[in-house]
Amino acid sequence: METQGLTSMTDEAQLRWMALGDTTRRPAVVMLHGGPGLPDYLGDVAPMVADLAPVYRYDQRGTGQSPWRGRHSFARHVDDLAELLDAWDVPRAVLIGHSYGTDLASRFCLTHPDRVAAMLLMCGPFVGDWRTGDRAERGRRMSAAQLERLHALEELPHRTEEQEVELLTLAWFTDHADPERGWHWAAQGARRRRPVNWAMNSELGAAGRADPLGEHLAELRACLPARAELLGGVDDPRPVSALESLALRLDLPLRRVEDAGHEPWLEQPNTVRAHLRRFVQGTLGS
Repeated sequence: METQGLTSMTDEAQLRWMALGDTTRRPAVVMLHGGPGLPDYLGDVAPMVADLAPVYRYDQRGTGQSPWRGRHSFARHVDDLAELLDAWDVPRAVLIGHSYGTDLASRFCLTHPDRVAAMLLMCGPFVGDWRTGDRAERGRRMSAAQLERLHALEELPHRTEEQEVELLTLAWFTDHADPERGWHWAAQGARRRRPVNWAMNSELGAAGRADPLGEHLAELRACLPARAELLGGVDDPRPVSALESLALRLDLPLRRVEDAGHEPWLEQPNTVRAHLRRFVQGTLGS
């Protein structure tokens, strides 16, 4: 059974959260969604392990049902997670981050290593010059007309609802290994994962360029929990070679999901379920 709540932060922002499973059990799993600027979308992933441990998710401030206006910073988002753990009475959590959520999990671990029981980084974080390969692969997966239309929509000072959906569909369908199913999933997500907080996306993007996670990898490696892994889709347009390099630098295992892209649970749900269950069960048994 899923429960929901609102928790007030120290700056009076209210964050909406969801919990699935027996919330009296410890340790708890916390799933961190990507974006930045999107509401939570991991509702289909949480049930994969909720019988093993309680699973918490939340809409990051300024997204979904966590309305908020103001500047965004990594420090504030790290504090949000710490305050939520306090509210949930979770001293140490198993963090499962996806995409930008892997950056947030990593930065939380740097600040609060004592509160991370284990950490699974799914489809991220990407450090160094990974964008060149990503842009090239997305260009290969799109027609010239699609690419031209995407650029035209990006340059509009204001977009209608339908134009926003079209832009997001074009931007996201190349995330998947299968272009036909990818278009369906992207179009579906373009209507559900709304509205996009573009200001949040821009501010945290700038913060990441000003203070790259890649400059903290030695420190991160030193404070990682005993159980930590990377998981990535082989057909993610973001180059899997970037995750392979990161795995070497952090001395972590990288689990590859074949025939899957940036949201591997959509294309290979059984494989992802098996990886998540193995990881969580291993944490509970350690």
